[in-house]
Amino acid sequence: MQLAQFIEGQVFSPARIATALRTTRTEIASTLGLGQDAFSRASRIAARKTQTRLREMVEILNRVEPMAGSQLAAYAWFRSEPLPGFGGMTPDQLVREGRADQVHAWLDRVMAGGYA
Repeated sequence: MQLAQFIEGQVFSPARIATALRTTRTEIASTLGLGQDAFSRASRIAARKTQTRLREMVEILNRVEPMAGSQLAAYAWFRSEPLPGFGGMTPDQLVREGRADQVHAWLDRVMAGGYA
């Protein structure tokens, strides 16, 4: 999952991401805690909050994909796997709360051979 493949017009494209993950833009918005209209206009797609959440999700999926085996498996993990030490919160819930850095730190520990 190359970051560049999801960029269109200098911003992350929700449509390209949704196509790659075989889902809808509405589901991506919901997963990231964005309103339904977040992807309705170019100005809203380019908004800092929207772009930050899209970038954080893609970066996390990129890190998980080699372990998960595919983009789709990584996305399923992102949406459904409760992370130990975070009260059963899933990565998407942490990203919604602005805690993507904690997901990256957790992945760093796991990939280094440590326990979650």
